[in-house]
Amino acid sequence: MNIGGLQKLTLIDFPGKIACTVFLAGCNFRCPFCYNVSLVLPEVIEKHFPLPEKEFFDFLREKKDYLEGVCLSGGEPTIHPDLPSFCEKIKKLGYSLKLDTNGSHPALLKELIDRNLVDYIAMDVKASPGKYPKLIGFKNCASGYLLDKVSRSINLLKEGRVDYEFRTTVVPGLLSKNDVIKIGRWLAPAKKYVLQNFKPGRNIESKLEKAQPYSDEYLFSIKKALEPFFELVQIR
Repeated sequence: MNIGGLQKLTLIDFPGKIACTVFLAGCNFRCPFCYNVSLVLPEVIEKHFPLPEKEFFDFLREKKDYLEGVCLSGGEPTIHPDLPSFCEKIKKLGYSLKLDTNGSHPALLKELIDRNLVDYIAMDVKASPGKYPKLIGFKNCASGYLLDKVSRSINLLKEGRVDYEFRTTVVPGLLSKNDVIKIGRWLAPAKKYVLQNFKPGRNIESKLEKAQPYSDEYLFSIKKALEPFFELVQIR
């Protein structure tokens, strides 16, 4: 497994768990607002030395008395065909497991759920269907194919066989309040929806590095508009 990084402690990434976060390198989307450039772009990934898998599992064994969960993030974890076996190794050590995903591989998600290899899934919903190509960095027919996969993953999670949340990064200039409300209508009814404010930094699209995040007041107004569609709406 190509491990691009390890955050040894997080109290916020896995709801209700003291956890670590492991970042798997590689992604099949090119979201312009993404700030994990070192985990997404091949020309950047190859310049970094991955964390050896043995070293990661040695860390998990050492911290069994302190950590409760492991968050798998990226990049996009589900592009790795050996993800189920990687999850199985983590679960055998007694950890709860949370997966961050863009929802582009519903068959693999279903396998993880069917085999009880994941306890919580956080799925990023980038935009409403009409804006998906732009928000994932695609301008060709592949965007329609990927959108179908995303829709299948949404429906899979809404079956409720695993705890989940949907989440959207609200990017100035790319997503407005009305855009996010369209996402809410698309997902509804659903359990939990999280709004994430945009973080300027070293983004894939460099012009966004100077963009100003939305105000707390603006995000709160979006939250209020979305509440009829979900059991819980949060700002993170």
